[in-house]
Amino acid sequence: MSNTGPSGFSASSNMKPHAYDPVSNPELFEGVLARRVIAFFIDVIVIAIPVMLAAIFILIFGFITLGLGWILFWLWWPAAVIWALIYYGATLGSPHSATIGMRVMELQMRTWYGAPCYFVLGAVHAIVFWLTVSLLTPFILLVGFFNERRRLLHDILLGTVVINHPVRAPAARDAAPGA
Repeated sequence: MSNTGPSGFSASSNMKPHAYDPVSNPELFEGVLARRVIAFFIDVIVIAIPVMLAAIFILIFGFITLGLGWILFWLWWPAAVIWALIYYGATLGSPHSATIGMRVMELQMRTWYGAPCYFVLGAVHAIVFWLTVSLLTPFILLVGFFNERRRLLHDILLGTVVINHPVRAPAARDAAPGA
């Protein structure tokens, strides 16, 4: 008898199991949502500072050029979006698999099967986050309270999971009651 379903797809041949189990390793997910919110605000500040400096530069340059330099404001918005995508792609695609805010809060992003993040996944993660929040309101962030891995909607769509940094996880396990 064949092990394939009606479509001819074999579920057991190529499927990788989830690398992070919340039942056997609860310390990987302990406090992730709260620290993730703080990390988000840190990242917004890191992204906003160069964008605001560019706006101030364009403003001053416009005064110096008697208004001609203000044409650069047409490029300011696309440049801000590109900067944010490069920031998320480069930081999530780094060996740390974390943005600066996530590093401060001792978090990491991994694929659901445990591989580190990479540039394109980091940039797409930012795009899907902003699209889902913009289209479906911030209430979609409540999804994290209703699943064991504390994944948000954009994490589920992209197959990523945010966990505690491996250095933090043993400390969380040791500090847990009954450990």
